[in-house]
Amino acid sequence: MSTELLVNVTPRESRAALVENGVLQEVFLERANRRGLISNIYKGKVARVLPGMQAAFIDIGLDRTAFLHANDIVAPPLVEDGIETARPENVRQLVSEGDEILVQVLKDPLGTKGARLTTYITLPSRFLVYMPKGRGIGISARVENEGERTRLREAVQLFAAPGEPGGWIVRTAAEDCAIEALRADMMFLQRLWDVVRTRGLTARAGQLVHEDLPLELRVLRDQLGQHIDRVLVDSPAAHARMVEFVRTFVPESASRIEQAAANRPIFDIYGVDDEITRALDRKVPLKSGGYLMIDQTEAMTTIDVNTGAFVGHRNLEDTIFRTNLEAAVAIARQLRLRNLGGIIIVDFIDMQDEEHRRQVLQALEKALAADHAKTHVSAVSPLGLVEMTRKRTRESLEHLMCRACPTCEGRGFVRTAETVAYEIFREVLRQSRQFEFQELVVLAHQDVIELLLDEESAALGELELATGKPIRLQTEALYAQDQYDVVLI
Repeated sequence: MSTELLVNVTPRESRAALVENGVLQEVFLERANRRGLISNIYKGKVARVLPGMQAAFIDIGLDRTAFLHANDIVAPPLVEDGIETARPENVRQLVSEGDEILVQVLKDPLGTKGARLTTYITLPSRFLVYMPKGRGIGISARVENEGERTRLREAVQLFAAPGEPGGWIVRTAAEDCAIEALRADMMFLQRLWDVVRTRGLTARAGQLVHEDLPLELRVLRDQLGQHIDRVLVDSPAAHARMVEFVRTFVPESASRIEQAAANRPIFDIYGVDDEITRALDRKVPLKSGGYLMIDQTEAMTTIDVNTGAFVGHRNLEDTIFRTNLEAAVAIARQLRLRNLGGIIIVDFIDMQDEEHRRQVLQALEKALAADHAKTHVSAVSPLGLVEMTRKRTRESLEHLMCRACPTCEGRGFVRTAETVAYEIFREVLRQSRQFEFQELVVLAHQDVIELLLDEESAALGELELATGKPIRLQTEALYAQDQYDVVLI
């Protein structure tokens, strides 16, 4: 399998694309005026404590206060007679209004919700994650070899000073890495925490204490592993920064960072821009002729599977089964590509055969195994529905690149010209009974005016007789189809 990481950097926007065997799998996007906040560390001030929600709202200097749940607050150790007591359950025992605390962003602001915070600070590097207020040593579940897990655990235990506070998580990228590389990462993270802690003590409430890396360096830290064959970047300045970063932290991978030819944008060469455009459509065609319909709402994302033009070659059950199998793989890719999170409902085509249901669910879970976001899939229901969740930390591709239609305001539909015409008739009658006037002017969209002059011309004539006044129609080019005005003269 050939895997490439494409990086496109412009003055106002940075983008990265993960491409496997020529197929776009994941997109990362960061804009200068809207940089992601995840992993940023702030000096926050407790604005409100809500015992009913077991949470607090924290002012970190953003437009909206951020949300901090009691479970995400580090509780000070309580010791009685040499025995550590249970953690306080009430949020008021953990924080009080006016307190200044060091917090880290877990989730970016989404829609109308503020950022989600934690006081369990984590500092990631290439191979490790340091938790200054945590405990123990954890190994990524993706490191499956038991011997390698033991080697990594013993290495971290060897270099961690006895009695030193803090915990460690060994990342997937550490698999088969040199012991000295782990030691270098540990020393770097401990020095970084000393700097962050010192800044936190002197910073004002609402001030940024530590900012995460820019996108082009962040994808190297998080994505660059043995499975990445090469990294192509189309900006000379970004290429220089990335090479310097890799030489510092992963010198053996420096040869994989390449600068793309400058004659064409890199996303054009690989067709990434076209794929991103298609990822904003509701309809996703399948190779067999079937298709998916993806609808993203505030509460959940729904995915409907349809056979479309696929008629199969054997029987209906076989056609449905093959469509669902293909859809399962496509759904896993679309979830990563569109960065869809939260509750996801998949409406597979109804299958009668229990074995077919099992195989479709197995295909979905196998396709999701490559996803870095945590997912949980339930069994197929008798109606063919699959309920699943995918961890959501940043905004979806649609929310990053689009906004609700100003005409329909996100509903996805507008009133028909016929409906608007009948509303105008009612409004004319209402106005004529309340006010005196010489003439009446209807301002509306062109489609509505044409309907009134054509199919509804007889009704319009009856309305003039009923009111005893002339009605003049006027097209307004800037009006939406369901927008109109009735003006009395």
